Amino acid sequence: MAKFPKNFFWGAATSAHQVEGNNSKSDWWGWERSDKSRFASGDACRHYQLFDQDLHLASQLNHNAHRFSTEWSRIEPDKGQFIKKEIEHYTEVILCLKRHGLEPLVTLNHFTLPLWLKEEGGWLNKNAVDYFLRYVNEVVTALSPYLRYWITINEPLVYIYNCYIRGIWPPQKRSILKAKKAADNLSRAHQGAYKIIKRIYRQKRLGPAYVSIAKHMRGFICNNKNPYYRMLAGLKDYIFNFRLLNYLTSLNTLDYIGINYYTADFIPEKGAKSNDFARSNLGWPICPEYLLYLLLRLKRYNLAVFILENGISTDDDAQRWEFISSHLLAVNRALQEGVDIIGYLHWSLLDNFEWEKGFQPRFGLIGVDYQTFKRRVKESAVKFSQVCKTANL
Repeated sequence: MAKFPKNFFWGAATSAHQVEGNNSKSDWWGWERSDKSRFASGDACRHYQLFDQDLHLASQLNHNAHRFSTEWSRIEPDKGQFIKKEIEHYTEVILCLKRHGLEPLVTLNHFTLPLWLKEEGGWLNKNAVDYFLRYVNEVVTALSPYLRYWITINEPLVYIYNCYIRGIWPPQKRSILKAKKAADNLSRAHQGAYKIIKRIYRQKRLGPAYVSIAKHMRGFICNNKNPYYRMLAGLKDYIFNFRLLNYLTSLNTLDYIGINYYTADFIPEKGAKSNDFARSNLGWPICPEYLLYLLLRLKRYNLAVFILENGISTDDDAQRWEFISSHLLAVNRALQEGVDIIGYLHWSLLDNFEWEKGFQPRFGLIGVDYQTFKRRVKESAVKFSQVCKTANL
């Protein structure tokens, strides 16, 4: 039996655009209606209206923590105009979480931008960081009395890669120079947000605030004995997994390390090892051993680690539970090896809109009928709830 700490955080995560529905002032909303996208988020899961029902289900499943994001384009739909009732909506979500006994974690930016900022160049705009920090100040000032945990930016390198390297997300501008500029602005945005959050908590004489990013990490598996491929795997591992963490920890702008982990890449893509792993229905290899490998390497930062996302797209719920249990065993092993892990959040609480992939991928512990919006608790969610309740696997 694998035992977890009694004060461990258990739960799941969502993001605003993926579950709320009708975020009509965001850059994604406009892009989804262009000829460049095959899918539109539309009503999504109607979580904006149904959040109380959803969070009640989470509490019934013995979750004690929940991560969600505030939607910048709702709060500031027009440049410089902040909508009080939208900030009040997110305050209601937090109070609902607390009523249900769930620790709230808030992400300030989960990929989407207000349409007005997109039209001014998005993260390439020289003023983008200042605009973001103005938004952060508004949100944190309002929500800080109810919160301890903040995530400034979700998966900054995934955002850069999909927007400016692969060019499959808006604004679809493939350019190394643009990627570098946007990446620098995202880094500066986090640093500035960190300082603002700390300042507000000091001024209000609140308890401690714990601030991080959600850093996507993945395994890089060398699939060839050729020294070139070994070097390439090591280089990708450093650039994607650790370069930003090294930089931000050197600046003391991470209070904990928030990570998202799903899968591993083979280098080169084809080879003997690539056939050794089961895969999700998106073709992603299932590699819990590489979660353990990464967690052990995070030990050197001497910071607590919070797993903010971990999940699988599958229509086979037995496979989902196998994924969860195998990754929790990896987490447990890392705990035994002395890694200070404080929580595990599954991605996602709900089936939802998965960006350029639309609604086909099913990551949720809770199924959603996108016609009726009826919720269905999956068997994997029930099994996970027992782990949450007993802290034993």
